[in-house]
Amino acid sequence: MQPLLVRTADVPARSWQNGGGVTRELLALPAADAWRVRVSVAEVDADGPFSVFDGVERWFAVLAGNGVVLTVGSSEHRCTPDDDAFVFDGTATTACRLIDGPTRDLNLMLRGVHGAMARVVSGAAWQPRARECGLYATAAGTVEADGGGAREAIPADALRWWADAPASLAFDGAGWWLRADTGAAA
Repeated sequence: MQPLLVRTADVPARSWQNGGGVTRELLALPAADAWRVRVSVAEVDADGPFSVFDGVERWFAVLAGNGVVLTVGSSEHRCTPDDDAFVFDGTATTACRLIDGPTRDLNLMLRGVHGAMARVVSGAAWQPRARECGLYATAAGTVEADGGGAREAIPADALRWWADAPASLAFDGAGWWLRADTGAAA
């Protein structure tokens, strides 16, 4: 797989069946119809249920807007742009309530693989400790691999994916690190 850089604006939006928003699928590995790793950006315009994904671990972060309250089973979780990524079971019945207006959200979904999503600390080294990894940039910057490797400019609102994760990465912009250990079963 060649290095992958996907700008969110270049991906067509797909409307949800419930009419509450749209999703842009930035990455689906190994294939769109049989993914084990999926990265998407959703624009949520109305309160409503989330789709159920059996056997999927879901990571969720608010990129823009005032946030949401997710009710997962019987527990409520407030998610705002200042919060860490929230992880939950995709099998659970989940409802979303907007906090004062629409939001834009980043989703990492993992089926049968380990992984995680963590906020970028600008300029600090991050070690993916996984077979594959990615960076979703919320602000433009430059990413550097392995503490002195090649530097690459990453635009805002774009996903950069490494099929072979470097030992370490550092990004001087803002965003989210994503990792997926596609070589290990969950």
